[in-house]
Amino acid sequence: MKQALIFGQNGTPLEILASADYQQWQSQQSSYVQNWLNATGFSGEGVVLVPQTTGQLQQVVYFVKDLNSYWLCGDLVSQLPVGQYLLTNTDAALRKQIAFSWALGHYSFDNYKTVVKDKAQLVINNQDELQQYQHLVKGTSLVRDLVNTPAADMMPQHLAEVMQDLAQQFDGQFSEIVGDELLEQNYPTIHMVGRASENKPRLIELNWGLESAPKLTLVGKGVCFDSGGLDLKPGAGMRYMKKDMGGAAHVIGLAYLVMAFKLPVRLRVLVPAVENAVSSNAFRPGDVVQTRKGLTVEIDNTDAEGRLVLCDALAEAQSQNPDLIVDFATLTGACRIALGTELPGFFTDHYDIATGLIAAGQKVDDAVWHLPLYKPYKDLIKSDIADLSNCAPSPFGGAITAALYLQAFVEPSTPWVHFDIMAWNNRKLPGRPIGGEAFGVRAAFEFLATRYQ
Repeated sequence: MKQALIFGQNGTPLEILASADYQQWQSQQSSYVQNWLNATGFSGEGVVLVPQTTGQLQQVVYFVKDLNSYWLCGDLVSQLPVGQYLLTNTDAALRKQIAFSWALGHYSFDNYKTVVKDKAQLVINNQDELQQYQHLVKGTSLVRDLVNTPAADMMPQHLAEVMQDLAQQFDGQFSEIVGDELLEQNYPTIHMVGRASENKPRLIELNWGLESAPKLTLVGKGVCFDSGGLDLKPGAGMRYMKKDMGGAAHVIGLAYLVMAFKLPVRLRVLVPAVENAVSSNAFRPGDVVQTRKGLTVEIDNTDAEGRLVLCDALAEAQSQNPDLIVDFATLTGACRIALGTELPGFFTDHYDIATGLIAAGQKVDDAVWHLPLYKPYKDLIKSDIADLSNCAPSPFGGAITAALYLQAFVEPSTPWVHFDIMAWNNRKLPGRPIGGEAFGVRAAFEFLATRYQ
């Protein structure tokens, strides 16, 4: 697939304007163009292709209702003939939104298709701007690609390869703890969840940046396929469980942005990567495991495995006394029931961070929603024989009880944010095809860029 954004000085001129400005724009056109607009019945909404008298395309103008939307050009690529279009808008903020939405409207996951159609390209005449736009687009496209990839090609070892390549690209450090090494180095829950699969479980780590900089640690749930374990999911519930490593995909995409834009942080990325499979050595309901932190956990349901792999990773995240821990996970259906599939919920007791994240999301059109860590619900994850149960007996408040479980592995003094995400578009929207999606990544990056500027 050709690049959506390219550098150059030539192409059919393209301008994006507000529909409210249509009458003024029309009045400034030649009588030839005005006659053309009247003849075609154009009323100032959508695309107008302005021809030359020779029949060739003279310019393209796209009229939109809201110039502030990050998705204003999400459908434009599909409406234009294949060719190159030179962006003529001069406002820097608007150019950024146009380029971002154009490129994500250009996106398609076609790695497994034998025939791929060409699409229109947007020409940017400023090299520095182009590089910035490409980084922003890559952060989202990387998440989409990872989530969309079939599980057979995106197992723990494949996630490790992605993170190793990223470390090499940005001169970072890569390491991983694989298979029985997890037991030797005290990561029992990651090993337990992944031991039934022939694809060995692992804790994957990437480090980047000056060691003297503020420590930012990202943790992502990397369940590369979730059968539900012995508490087996029904077929419909298992169909799209390739996306259960969406949390890992999100922190990888976010890490890309942190490194590409050179934020002044000491970045650490931890991805506990497993396949929750069924075999003779699969973990069972009723089992008790002692976690890395020392807390014991009774297994109520093997399909509540994400919080099990995350709890060991979060305990390890504490070891370097980070300035901030952020985790992403496709953790609960309960969060989808509460907020729907397109609005990610997040949990934190640090209200300055919550306020900052919400403001950042509004700024970049990537809404996020603060949910409560309601302490009385801790009683719901008590166990009669262990310190904790991995699942509450009732589905009510399921996103909260899952978050409270994770909070037990984070020190109260450490700023921590937990995102519960869908990682998948169930419907087609401008610039957002059905399939893997990045939720909250732009909001989180905007927040981090402000916090660590």
